[in-house]
Amino acid sequence: MRVSGATLQDLFADALRGLIDVMKPEGPEADRVHSEIRVVAPDVTALLVDFLNEVLTRCHIRREAYPRVVFSSLTGTALEGQLEGHPVAGFGEDVKAVTYHEAEVRERDGVWSTILVFDI
Repeated sequence: MRVSGATLQDLFADALRGLIDVMKPEGPEADRVHSEIRVVAPDVTALLVDFLNEVLTRCHIRREAYPRVVFSSLTGTALEGQLEGHPVAGFGEDVKAVTYHEAEVRERDGVWSTILVFDI
């Protein structure tokens, strides 16, 4: 999946939405859930992959989908924020992991971008 954004926050938020879209959450979106998240990594690419894998793990364990995140802070090596989502009956696609293969977050001409590969 190719992801881009005008800011680093946009890139992370779009990558999250893309992950949830690929997972195909099933069931009504009537109730809302929130979950605080903190991730630290050695660089921005690892931060994005680790963030998405943390969300993926929570989705499977809690049976919830989180298509939205509000960051309270986001640097090249750490993030804090609040995931916003809803309970699900299940997922139509079994995403096992977000891989580091081909992932390289970079900024060029004011646009942040990367490629993400999912282990399905």
